[in-house]
Amino acid sequence: MAMKEFRSALGETSGPKHMSVEEFRTNGYRVIDWLCNYYEHIDSFPVAPLVQPGDIRGDLPASPPFEPVTFPEILSDVEKILLPGITHWQSPGFFAYFPANASPPSVLGELVSAGLGVQGMLWHTSPSCTELETLVLDWIVDMLALPDQFRSTGLGGGVIQDSASSATLCAVLAARERLEERSPCQTGADPGFVGYCSEEAHSSVEKAFSIAGLGRKRLRKIATDSDQAIDLGALTEHISVDLKKGLTPFFVCATVGTTSTLSTDSVRGVGLISQEYNLWLHVDAAMAGTASVCPEFRYLNEGLEKAASYCFNPHKWMLTNFDCNCFYVADRRPLNNAMSVLPEYLKNKNSEKEEVIDYRDWQIPLGRRFRSLKLWFVIRSYGIRGIQSFIRHHVFLARNFARWVDEDPDFELVKYTGLNLVCFRVKGDDTHNNILLNALNETGTLFLSHTMIEGKFALRLCIGQVWIDKEKVLESWETIKRVASSL
Repeated sequence: MAMKEFRSALGETSGPKHMSVEEFRTNGYRVIDWLCNYYEHIDSFPVAPLVQPGDIRGDLPASPPFEPVTFPEILSDVEKILLPGITHWQSPGFFAYFPANASPPSVLGELVSAGLGVQGMLWHTSPSCTELETLVLDWIVDMLALPDQFRSTGLGGGVIQDSASSATLCAVLAARERLEERSPCQTGADPGFVGYCSEEAHSSVEKAFSIAGLGRKRLRKIATDSDQAIDLGALTEHISVDLKKGLTPFFVCATVGTTSTLSTDSVRGVGLISQEYNLWLHVDAAMAGTASVCPEFRYLNEGLEKAASYCFNPHKWMLTNFDCNCFYVADRRPLNNAMSVLPEYLKNKNSEKEEVIDYRDWQIPLGRRFRSLKLWFVIRSYGIRGIQSFIRHHVFLARNFARWVDEDPDFELVKYTGLNLVCFRVKGDDTHNNILLNALNETGTLFLSHTMIEGKFALRLCIGQVWIDKEKVLESWETIKRVASSL
């Protein structure tokens, strides 16, 4: 076909009309102004949305637009249609689950990352993406006083995952890889791998065993003691029983700051057991890990030198927006061996000479975002002192709230570990406390979640928001007392 005929068949096209740089500048200012207004008035919105399932979708067009929609119209729909269905995680009245910080520096770092559009799967695909990440992860080793084994300058190192769930899965796969390398089994034989965690460990451990193909039945959930920490005697007993059955213990997860109560396993005790039985010790400090930026909370790191891997979430309590999990290994080789697949199109001279880190070999997916940029923005904007002040302020507020609960004759302090989570209940049965929780969340001024502690229904109040202050905590306590007295 001649070129003229080809062009005629194809049709003339100039492509879509893109947003110009000047329009992008105008609309970018518009978005920042919108967010600033949102932050200034965030306390005026109901913390939990007062909508029913299907309400938001019902207000949205059923079909995509054929013609372009102006940016002001899009932003207007965010305000009119989407905002009523938003749970305001950044509200000072949000006390549920664990926090999901989104400080202004982290939002700006995310914006720059999105604008650069980097795909950092290899050092070769963007050297700054890789080298900044390596540097920032080494900075955090210093900031949190983590063991030197996690520095990139040795056999280990750190990488940013999307969440602690992915970090745990990577730890399980690396642990299996390490054991298979040391004790290869016959093709097709089931080595009977089994792992361990406490009953209070995060559900992501169970999910990791399922995804890894080991099966959930291969994870032993060990009973906890009166402090909701893993029972070391029970752990040893389970390992002994499994060995007698001909199974292969290979992995144990210790939790520093459980989801229900922020209780902490004895990492040192679990570490000694892991050494005795050659288990990979993974330490999940997703929420509480950030606290060790303050010297007075570094007891949380006791025994961490015995860990093969460790993770915590800056996107919970270190002022960095979701998603950002710091995952460390003491020896990167099992992790890299488990994750590395090298097709021809990814080969390059730097990787072949092993002169660089290729983070594609440290995670499940091939592709990766420039996540370290927002963390770098946060650390530089606040400094270590600013982050310490942030943590200490929240702990101070939580201690005051725990004291108020403990001193009130109508309430019961169920669990407080000394950080920023308080578990409490009004004196009465579980049904009464469940009714109280629902009534509080319907006020629109605060949002709590719950857990079960030794068979008791307890309300959880976690203080970790960027915009929180003592006045809001006191106001929330008054609301809790008022609603409880009205039921």
